[in-house]
Parts: sequence; structure tokens; C-alpha cells
Amino acid sequence: MRVTTTKSKNSESFYINFAYVDKNGKSTSRIYRKLGTLKELSEKLGTDRDGVMAWAKEQARIATLEYNKEKESVSIPFAPGRIIEKDAQRSFNCGYLFIQSILSELRFDNVFRNIKNRHKNNYDLKAIFSDLICSRVLHPSSKRSSYDFAQTLLEQPTYNLHHIYRALSILAQESDYIQAETYRNSNFIHKRNTKILYYDCTNYYFEIEQEENSKKYGKSKEHRPNPIIGMGLFMDADGYPLAFDLYPGNQNEQLSLKPLEQKVIRDFGCSEFVFCSDSGLGSQKNKLFNDIGTRSYVITQSLKKLKKEDRDIALDPRQYRRLGSDQLINLEDLDEEDQEVFNSIYYKEVPVEGKSISETLIVTYSPKYKEYQKKIRQAQIDRAMKMIGEGGKPKKNRKNPNDPARFIRKTSVTENGEIADSAFWEMDQDVIDREEMYDGFYAVTTDMESDVSEIIAINKRRWQIEECFRIMKTEFEARPVYLQLDDRIKAHFLICFLSLLVYRILETKLGNRYTVEETLDTIRNMNVCEIQGYGYIPTYKRTDLTDDLHERFGFRTDTEIIRKSKMREMINKSKTKKKLL
Repeated sequence: MRVTTTKSKNSESFYINFAYVDKNGKSTSRIYRKLGTLKELSEKLGTDRDGVMAWAKEQARIATLEYNKEKESVSIPFAPGRIIEKDAQRSFNCGYLFIQSILSELRFDNVFRNIKNRHKNNYDLKAIFSDLICSRVLHPSSKRSSYDFAQTLLEQPTYNLHHIYRALSILAQESDYIQAETYRNSNFIHKRNTKILYYDCTNYYFEIEQEENSKKYGKSKEHRPNPIIGMGLFMDADGYPLAFDLYPGNQNEQLSLKPLEQKVIRDFGCSEFVFCSDSGLGSQKNKLFNDIGTRSYVITQSLKKLKKEDRDIALDPRQYRRLGSDQLINLEDLDEEDQEVFNSIYYKEVPVEGKSISETLIVTYSPKYKEYQKKIRQAQIDRAMKMIGEGGKPKKNRKNPNDPARFIRKTSVTENGEIADSAFWEMDQDVIDREEMYDGFYAVTTDMESDVSEIIAINKRRWQIEECFRIMKTEFEARPVYLQLDDRIKAHFLICFLSLLVYRILETKLGNRYTVEETLDTIRNMNVCEIQGYGYIPTYKRTDLTDDLHERFGFRTDTEIIRKSKMREMINKSKTKKKLL
């Protein structure tokens, strides 16, 4: 360790520098600690520059001694015949420290301090909340199993299992407040982009047979016969979840938009944005609600459901333009074998005059998308042909628009001009031809007068909200839901929602370099083994991802042994709020 200084026009700063050899064998150095400016230190120490320099060198000497002490090898006496202590927890997860660090940056200590003033309880609500988030990310399971998992964290729970269920009721009551405060605080970590808001709905099933409260029979996304509950979710332009709400499983999802959007406008201060959703949520009322003030919309449109005259214009191959060009193109003249043509997007704008809104239908055509649709359909046709070959009566699932049996029809046999009792199954070429008409085409409706490229780009990012639902359902196992009371169900989804936000922040900190599975698998397996009286030994594999985690969060859990004092230091660091941006 040595002292270095840097000078600017009006200031001089003092640092302790650490010299080392990097992994490539090159000698380099980095700043170990910033001591302060000459002015600050002179005032603090009451001395001149020479006195400050002498003090700085002494600090460098002390830092060197501390560093060398940390590097001292440790001799641990193991005895082959000695039995380990009974019922003692020896393996602990340290991956939760990164989750805890993000929760600290989101300032949940302030949020729960305010909540505590409104509720009388004798348990640590903030600790329960933090452990539930960590458990949902690292070990998604029931609340009882989450409590068991909390015993494997470096910091043991100071509450009991029944406190968790009581805490769920408070979390449900404070759900709107927590969402609004989380949105405001998340801006300190990542400036939220609310110029475009994406909205979509899904539902979650319960492993029960009878309807109860909000758990109703409805159209399940998983096509299950169980009662369900619906969720509406807003996401910002960067893929960060913004707000959510629940609605009964038998309610039309189109009705879920307005109450939640009003809450976002009122509580979040978001009033100027482009609303983007799929066609299932693009009712006339929802369009009208987003066609006022500084709001506008971009909503997907099914070409099959257009009026015939509008559909004929959309599918007419003439008068298309290549994205970024004003030259008119006939799609039939395209050489789709040309890679440049194959990877290009073509469009046409069709004005649509409605009763209350003047909007534009933007129809796009992509040879690449056409090829993709053909490939998917051919696989379904092959499955349908196999169903015929196996004999028997193919069962059609009318609820599933992608059911291969839609390509099969029953044909009756005629004898002497009369229908006989026998019949056979065959491929329905008319259905195949009708679907083939739409290959490569895609459409959106909008009230915006922006450049077409911008509108297409807005709609293109809708896949991220689908990914949000996939992460909650698959990675965080948000369903099936086992809770019964409505308030506890709402708290469960609040935990899942905030876990998703925490993951998105973690993803951003890692530079979006890793997949969901890679990131979660890594932190879920970051375990250390406690050696009583000596410290902790990491038992996980060090990778580029773990290196990135340690670099982004400013502490390391991958040294050969971590002394308990060092581990306490890292735990405290994970609970420290970062300075405001």
C-alpha cells in the first residue's frame, strides 16, 4: 500500500493505492481507499500538507497490516473420528446478500418504518418481508418452507412461523403504498422509463375444487379446470414491473385495466405515456381511455377480426413500403431468397375511421416471420396427419387455437347418392389455405402520428411483459396458490411482483449478460460451510458471473476462507443504503 495524490485546478486529493498482479500476470494497481482532499484533511487534522502526508502514510501502513492479516493462512485441525455436532446448521446460503443489498437500495427500511406507525405488532415486519423476498427468489415454495429456508441464511429469523401469516395481512393492506414507494425509490437505482407502459393479464390456478371469494372458474391460461384468480400487470419501457392488481377469475380482463391505470396515474405521477397491449385488451372503452390528454396507445390487431373491406386492403400486396423508405412496393415482386429482403420489414398505413376515434392501422409484412409461421404450422400439420394415421376419432380442443386437430375434418361416405353410416377423417386443405393467407403479416392500431419505425419498435418490446409472467410462474413458482384468504393471496403476489423487480435490477447490474436461469441458478447455489471457530468456506464454483456479482456489489464471498468478522462486515454492507444519485 502506498499514498498517491491527484491534483486539479483547485484541489488535491489523497488516496491509498494497492499494487497487485492481475490474472494475466501484468502489474497494475487500484485505489484501495480515498482519504479526502487536502483542504478537508488539513481542517480535520489541524496541520499543513506535510502533516497530512505523514498521516496518510501512517494510514497506508495500517491498511497494509490489516490486509496482510487477512491473507494469513489458517490451520484447521480436522479429526477423522470426530462426529459433527448434532442438529447444527453447517451450510448457509450467501447469495441472498445480493438480494438484501438491492432491498436496502430500495429503502424498504423507511417504507416499513412508516407502515409500523400504522399497525401494532410485536414482530419484525421488515425482516419477514426481506426473508420472503429472498426465499421467493432463491427457494420458491410455500410460506412454511420459506420459513425453513430462512434458517439456512447467515442471519437467523427472529420471528416465528405464525408471525409470517399475520404479516401477510398487513402486507396486503399496504400493497398500494408499498408499490408506489417502491416505484419512487427504484428511481434512485435505475431511472424509470415511463414514456411507454405495457399492460397484460394472466391468471393463476388454485388446487381446489370449489369457488371461493375471488377464486372463480374462468378461462385458465394453462387450460386447467381449477378456480383461478386474474392479475393485471403494468411494465415500463425497460422491462421493469411497475404495478399490479388482482381481479376475480371469472371477470373479463378488459375491465381490469382502468382501475389499475388510474392508480398508476394518481399514485405514481405517471400521466404522459404511450399505452401498449395486445388485442385482447384493446376494447373501444380502453382505447378511448388512452386517447385523452397526453396519453396515446399502440395495440395489436388481429387481421382475421377486421372488417372485410379493411382486411382486403391490409392483405392487398400493393402499396407497401420498406421500413425507412418511401418507395411503393408490391410484395409479389419481392425476391425472398435475397437475404436483405428476407430480413427486411415492409408496411402500409390504413386510416380507420371509428365512431369516436380516428386511428391508423399499421400492417407489417416480414418474409422472416412468414417462414417462422410456416414452420410452426407444418409441425402442427404433421401432428394432425399422425392423429389420422393412428385411427379413431381425433379430439378437438376448441379452447386452444393452436390445436393440430383444427386441420382435420370428418367426411361422410356416400353410396348411390345417399350418405352412408361410415365416414373417414382427412386433412382440411381449406383451413390450411385460409391460415396461410396471413403468413408474415402483423398489425397494430394506434392514435399516434409518430414515425412508423417508432410505433413498430414500441410494439416489438411487448415480449418483455410475457417474460415477466413466465419468470413469476416458472422461476418463482407463483402458482399453484395454496393460500385461502384473499388478503394473504394478495400479499403472496406482492412478494412475487417485488421479487421480479429485484431480479430485473440484479439483471441490469450484471449488464444483462446472463440468462434468467444462469443468474438464479448461480445465486441459489452460492453456499458456504461454517467451520466453527474459524469462519466460512465457500462450496460453490467461482465463475465469471460470481466475479461480476462481487465486483458490482463491492464485497467478495469467494476467498478460500472467510473469517466471521469479515462475513459480519459483508452482511452489514449489504444492509447499507447507497447514496442518492
